[in-house]
Amino acid sequence: MKIAIVEDDINMRKSLEFFFSDQKDLDVVTFRNPKDALSSLDSSFDLVITDLNMPQMNGLEFLKQLNGKYEMIVITGNATLNSAIDSIRLGVKDFFQKPFEPELLLEAIYRTKKIQEFQKTHTKTTSKHATHNDKKIPFVGTSKALESIKAQVLKVAKTDSSVLLMGASGVGKEVFARFIHENSNRAKKPFVAINMAAIPEHLLESELFGYEKGAFTDAIAPKPGLFEVASGGTLFLDEIGEMPIMLQAKLLRAIQEKEVTRLGGSKPISFDVRFVSATNANLQDKIAKKEFREDLFYRLQTIPVFISPLKDRQEEILPIANHQLETIIAQYNLPSKRFSKDSEDMLVNYEWYGNVRELLSVVERAAILSDGEEIMPSDLFLESRTSKAKQKIQTLEKELLQEVLQDCDNNLQKASEILGMTQEVLSDKITKYNLKL
Repeated sequence: MKIAIVEDDINMRKSLEFFFSDQKDLDVVTFRNPKDALSSLDSSFDLVITDLNMPQMNGLEFLKQLNGKYEMIVITGNATLNSAIDSIRLGVKDFFQKPFEPELLLEAIYRTKKIQEFQKTHTKTTSKHATHNDKKIPFVGTSKALESIKAQVLKVAKTDSSVLLMGASGVGKEVFARFIHENSNRAKKPFVAINMAAIPEHLLESELFGYEKGAFTDAIAPKPGLFEVASGGTLFLDEIGEMPIMLQAKLLRAIQEKEVTRLGGSKPISFDVRFVSATNANLQDKIAKKEFREDLFYRLQTIPVFISPLKDRQEEILPIANHQLETIIAQYNLPSKRFSKDSEDMLVNYEWYGNVRELLSVVERAAILSDGEEIMPSDLFLESRTSKAKQKIQTLEKELLQEVLQDCDNNLQKASEILGMTQEVLSDKITKYNLKL
């Protein structure tokens, strides 16, 4: 297993190198910053372990640029709940706050190694179970929040209005985009998706607009862009907030004129598509920072739809988890397994910062790594994902409350005003932390 460790602290870097030197089945390569790593990472690497707080480029930006190509583990000395949540949403499986026991990191590495080796040696079979993204069965389970969103999108599906799907990473925005397409008058025509964050800027324009032969060095034959490919159907612009500002003007022009010109070409080509876009970013903030065009925003969000996070759709969690478990068992021909009652309780009560995507990943890992007929809480590896960051936040909050209450001579009204919270909330926190007045 080939591992990249990205760490700016030379002492930590050398310590990890020394610790892993005894592991003969691990090929460890260290980098002092993300830019050095990005210039060297290739398909031979299996896992990236990275710090978050580094100069030049922080770890979260580095994780975004990796774009899910590698399994990822985070180690950091300045963990916050937000950084843990952001890491999970980017696909990080394990999160360690310094100082940590290197043996625990090694356990996480070997869990990843076991899963990768299992996937390489076990050929997936075509499952009789549909996947969660299946067009015919796009939703598994139901909830009041889900039914409300479905009712909203069904109303607009029959129209050609542009739809902007908003929500955190992993909530199922592409599932909803396909649901809109499948229930529209364009259902028999193409559904074409493009992720703005997944394609390098220099390739994005040619993907969208196409090119003629000779437009650039590698253009040995003409190629239609996605506007042409999707004509008659739906073009799904995922992560629209990550689209480079220079290309936004060209996209706006194409939407307004309903025609594009290929790179290296001069003849406008008409197209007929329905636009569905998605973002996990606050586009209003991006507009204020001049990172997103306001006129394009209003073109794309004729119908805005907010998709609730999974933690607000608890009724769906177990149906999705059980469906995914059945799918993985069938795909890898595993022995039959089920979740224990304690595991079910843990799944339902977990925050799921990475939403459905995180849930599917956790269930797949548990299905592969667990022994016996029941998947136990320890097989889910959920407790460590954000617990240390939460503990740190709670410790700081408790210390702040104690300090403010002491300064205010335990006057709750005065303390609540200083803390910017109601007396009721302050009282709840005093009870939670068992503070003595």
